[in-house]
Order: sequence, then structure tokens, then C-alpha cells
Amino acid sequence: MNNNAEAPKFAPSAPAKVIDFITAPDKYRHWKLAFAGEAAELIMDVNENAGLFEGYQLKLNSYDLGVDIELADALQRLRFEHPEVKVVIFKSGKERVFCAGANIRMLAGAAHAHKVNFCKFTNETRNGMEDSSEHSGQKFLCAVRGTAAGGGYELALSCDYILLSDDGNSSVSLPEVPLLAVLPGTGGLTRVTDKRKVRRDRADAFCTIEEGVKGKRAVDWRLVDEVAPNSKFDAAVADAAKRLAAKSDRPAGAKGIALTPIQREISADAVTYSTLKVEIDRAGRRATIIVQGPTAPPPSTAAAIHAQGADFYPLRLARELDDAILHMRINELETGTWIFKSQGDPAQVLAYDALLEANQGDWLAREILNFWKRVLKRIDVTSRSLVALIEPGSCFAGTLAEIAFACDRSYMFAGRMKGDNRPEGMLTLSSLSFGRYPMSNGLTRLQTRFLGEPESVDKAKARVGEAIDATDCDTMGLVTESFDEVDWQDEVRIFLEERASFSPDGLTGLEANLRFPGPETMETRIFGRLTAWQNWIFQRPSAVGPDGALRRYGTGVKAEFDLKRV
Repeated sequence: MNNNAEAPKFAPSAPAKVIDFITAPDKYRHWKLAFAGEAAELIMDVNENAGLFEGYQLKLNSYDLGVDIELADALQRLRFEHPEVKVVIFKSGKERVFCAGANIRMLAGAAHAHKVNFCKFTNETRNGMEDSSEHSGQKFLCAVRGTAAGGGYELALSCDYILLSDDGNSSVSLPEVPLLAVLPGTGGLTRVTDKRKVRRDRADAFCTIEEGVKGKRAVDWRLVDEVAPNSKFDAAVADAAKRLAAKSDRPAGAKGIALTPIQREISADAVTYSTLKVEIDRAGRRATIIVQGPTAPPPSTAAAIHAQGADFYPLRLARELDDAILHMRINELETGTWIFKSQGDPAQVLAYDALLEANQGDWLAREILNFWKRVLKRIDVTSRSLVALIEPGSCFAGTLAEIAFACDRSYMFAGRMKGDNRPEGMLTLSSLSFGRYPMSNGLTRLQTRFLGEPESVDKAKARVGEAIDATDCDTMGLVTESFDEVDWQDEVRIFLEERASFSPDGLTGLEANLRFPGPETMETRIFGRLTAWQNWIFQRPSAVGPDGALRRYGTGVKAEFDLKRV
């Protein structure tokens, strides 16, 4: 943990500059990439003077959001630009420390919303690593020399294999409760019990030991997979990497595609991309995200997908939508309602879906489908009210229909508008909606929607590829409600005004509780149970009050706790 007792001087609740999630390896300040055949090394070497805000130093490989933005970019490039890489090895570029976790001075000085969004993004990055291992065949090995504390150990926990140096100094720990009065914020508690199957009483002891656990005891408790002395450490890393690579189905000798820079224009009340536009109504505290369907038919072969690369429409839209979500989350905190609209030809959207589905054995097609799964999950866990408006000229079809199913409400215009030559709005399903894009609960959005009526999922599946009008969508339960031209404008206005009148805190809790019915998984626990508790703890005086642990850490003065159990 970073022991830097300077008083923080920032409050990123209303950042003076836009926090940008777009970066590239030549801009990295905290990570280094090295490649050797089927293995890649991702070396954490944090520049302590390059924090995202002023008022703290990123000592001991501690990190802030800026560090994790680079990590997320590196992981995305490893998936798309380096299909030949079968195993990624995490290492530290510092002596005697792997990673001290999230920077404490940053957490102490950050506004509540920034802390929560920081933890959410970091969780999504860690979950993406596990998704890569399971569904893309890119495995992860963490080579820990020195201390891996808090978020540093949580990074290791996201990997498939943890190798710890048995040197008397190297250790793993989750010391947030005893030192900071908060919880490990990126899934540590859940992964220790659910993923590594650490016994409950040992997990309890581990999470209250400030100095952590070393050597053979770390292996016996299943906190790591292997220990090796320094003299044999590099050989042990190489051997473990070979074993992991043998489990991968990544294509040997394949050539990746370049993730070219996302083109984006930010103005006072809009963010414009090539495939979508975000229009911000600050008075109404809402944003409208208008997705543009493809303007040209898809190519006919997997080779043509490779040739188009980052310009291939589904990949370009996924990258731009992902950036828009992240931008709006952290830079537009008061736009509490997001309205999703679409414009285009549904048949073209379905044609791209069919191309990807037919070629999902190809590594790039598979990566694009997996990326869409992650983008849709990013929508699911966004703390905003989400509504889809299906109007004449819409193209909520196939993959894009999943956006509507991710929303809290969906309203559909019945028929055509007077004086409007656009075709009647329809909803069209593709087979991708029935298994390719599961939510965090392991179910599809339609299975989640119809949790108590599985027969409704079967009825929807029977109409795959068919343009379904407003009347049938309403009857089938695919939309919340449909309205004709007489009622459309007033009903939508009433909904939006009502939403804006409610407590944002109450809505966040309501939506988070209702979006994930059904089975609980490790992922839902991280985004649901953990996030809810951490959200609460980050507002308690024991942690963030003037005499709380986050404020007093490193000063030599013991924190004062509110002793009432609530």
C-alpha cells in the first residue's frame, strides 16, 4: 500500500478536463509490453509522478484510473493485435514490490462517484481477463516478486496461475479491512472463496493479516499455485507459461489487426463518432445515444473481415459504443437517464450478425462477438436509467436488439408517423440473442426478462429473423409498452420527467436490484454484493471521515471508528 501522507488536493467529482479512455502503447506511462513467440510480458512499472490528478504520487506500483486505462487498452490489443499470444505474463518493473494496490491518497481525496466508477472499471478489466481465458484462449500467469497487496493481489487473482517468489520477502495480502476500513474493491473477497476455494475461516484470517501470507503457507491455503526460490524463479515462470499455452486454442502464426485510433469529436453538448452520436440535454439531465446502422452490406468471407480490420462495422461500432459509455459514466455524472435510439436498415444488421455467426470459428470473428458481449455487460452495470425508444426507421435487430433488452424500459411506436417516409419501427431477433451474449448471471437477456415464463423465450426464438411489429412485440412482452402517434410524445415525456424527479440514489439501487434476477455468479457477486457494500463503506466516517482510516493512513495517528454496527 502506498505510504504517502501528503494531503490530497483534488476532487474529481467535476473534472476540469475530460478523462479520456483512448490511449495506445506509445502513450503508456505505466506499462510495458514485450513479446516472445506465444508469450507476452505485461510489465507494471508505474511512473509515480504521472497520476491522473495532482495531490498524490503513485509509489510502490500503486495505481489510479489512469494506470488501469492503460492496462485495459493493453489487454484489448493483446486480444486483437496479437492472436499468436497464448499466455500473458504479468511482472513488476520495480524491485521488491509487485503492486501496492489502489493508491490510498487518491482514494482518500477522490469524490465518491469517482471512487465507485474507478472500482467498476477496474472490475470490468479484471473480469475481461477471465473472459479472455475462458472464451478466447488467452491465458494469464502472474509472476509475483515482492509484495502483492490489495488491488495488486486482486490483479493476480484474476489470472489463471499465480507463482510467488519464495524469498522471505514476497507475499500476498488483502489488508484493506485492518488498514483502511474498506473492502478489497475489485473482487478479492469473492475470488478468494469462489475461484480459489480458500476455506472460509482461512479467508477470514487472511483478510485481517496486515503483513499477508508468504511461501508454503500461501500454497497450502490455495492463495497462490506455486512458490519458487529466486534462483529458480525465471525457470518456473517459463515452465508454467508453457503449461498454460498448451491449454490455449489461439492460432499459431496468425496475423492480428491494428486497433486504429477511435475518431471522436466532443462539443459542449454532444459526442460524435462515425457510428453513433450522444446528444446531451443538461436541463433534462438525460442523454440520447443514437446508433447508426451499417451503410453498406457486409463482406462475404472471414478473410474480408480481416481485410477491413478495425473498420469492420460491428467492431467499429463496439469500440465507439464502449468509449461512449465510459466517457458518459465518468465525465457526465448528472445525466441520469440514457435514451437509446437507432437508425438504419435492420436487414443489414442481421446480415452482419449472420456473417459473424457463420465464421465464429475464426479467431477474429470470435473476438468481435466476445467484445460485443463485454460491451453489452458494460451497459448492464451502468448506474443510469436506461430506456430504448423503438421508432420508425429504427434498426434494433439482432445484436442491436440486445441494447433494447439491456434497458430498464423499452417503448415502441406503433405504425408510421404522419409526413414521415421512414419504415415502421420493427424489432428483429437473430440467433445471437439466444446464447452468444450472456449477462453476468449466466443467462441471456431474454431468459432474464422472462425468468418466470420460459415459454416466452421459446415463442421469441420461433420468430428469429422475422420483423416483429409493435402490436406483437407488446403482446410477446418484448417491449414495455407500445403507443400510437396520439399518445407517443406525451407518454415518453411523462416517463422522462418522472424519472428525473426521483432520487438518483434510489434509482441506482432500484435498477441494480432489478437487472440481475436469477442465478448468482461470481460476477454478479462482484458487481452486486461487493459494489453495494463498498459503495456504502466509501461514505462511512470510519473510512472517509476526517478521522477515518483512509484519511489518517500514513500519518502515524490511529483512525477513529464509528463503533455502532448498522
